[in-house]
Amino acid sequence: MSIAIGKVVTTENNEISKDGAFVRQTNRFNTPFGNEPGMLPVEAGRYRLIWAAICPWAHRQMIAIKLLGLEDVISVGKVNPVRTENGWEFSLDKNGVDPVLGIRFLPEIYAKTDPEYNGRATVPTVVDVKTGKVVNNDYFNLTYYWETQFKPFHKAGAPDLYPEKLRADIDALNNVIFHEVNNGVYKAGFARSQKAYEEAYHLVFNQLDKLEQRLSQSRYLFGDQITDADIRLYVTLARFDVAYYSAFKTNRNRIIDFPNLWAYTRDLYQIPAFGETTDFHAIKQGYFLSNNAHNPYDILPLGPDVSNWHTPHNRDKIFTSNR
Repeated sequence: MSIAIGKVVTTENNEISKDGAFVRQTNRFNTPFGNEPGMLPVEAGRYRLIWAAICPWAHRQMIAIKLLGLEDVISVGKVNPVRTENGWEFSLDKNGVDPVLGIRFLPEIYAKTDPEYNGRATVPTVVDVKTGKVVNNDYFNLTYYWETQFKPFHKAGAPDLYPEKLRADIDALNNVIFHEVNNGVYKAGFARSQKAYEEAYHLVFNQLDKLEQRLSQSRYLFGDQITDADIRLYVTLARFDVAYYSAFKTNRNRIIDFPNLWAYTRDLYQIPAFGETTDFHAIKQGYFLSNNAHNPYDILPLGPDVSNWHTPHNRDKIFTSNR
């Protein structure tokens, strides 16, 4: 059963285990894109991606789309970073309605697609504009589809974010990054027992320590080329100091305290597809102005100072000189 608490829709106990651990809901709409029967046809102009600047799962879709030059192939809609009691709202659009889908709240189109669906209406959501129905909210695999199935539409000179020779290694690392970093911070932040919180806390920082060491050896996670794995790690690192450190109590260290991770994150941020889609104010709004932030007076933190994200990272010089 879904219930509204304050300004945020939550699903009563559906994502909390008996021992107080956070267990993320599975994706209801996961039909893959492709050219085989039963798959979603790969067409330009057919799909609309709905995202929110707060959401790391949605953010990585936007980074991939911009890096690959798919902005004119996949249309994009954006919701307010703070969910209302009725779910994600298109309050950023004129008259508070998505101009393509004609809806005010994202759950409206989930209900139209599947009246029996009782989970959260999540971002990212991909809607087939021909049918007006949700076709995919599989945040874990969506970037793979943009990188592979939509390759005929990539801009000239687009990076190969998922090279065939590295796919097995990227898949393995992405699984670790998801469980121990991307979702790890949520396990800590949404834990309802001390034991569950402490397990998640150590899981996150043990992996960050490993990644700090790994990034002392190469500019990116797989050498000198940006891959899908970098996108996935970046979206959590970009939210860490401004939100997770305090809101989710992952407060052993900030990313700025890790020399290699901090320089690596700035390196990526200073690439337009990463930096132009990173909205620190929206991120703070989403994490601090929601009911589960335990912030009854809706006080939005002023810090931290993010002007240092533009400072030189020097990783291009370090790893060029080391070759």
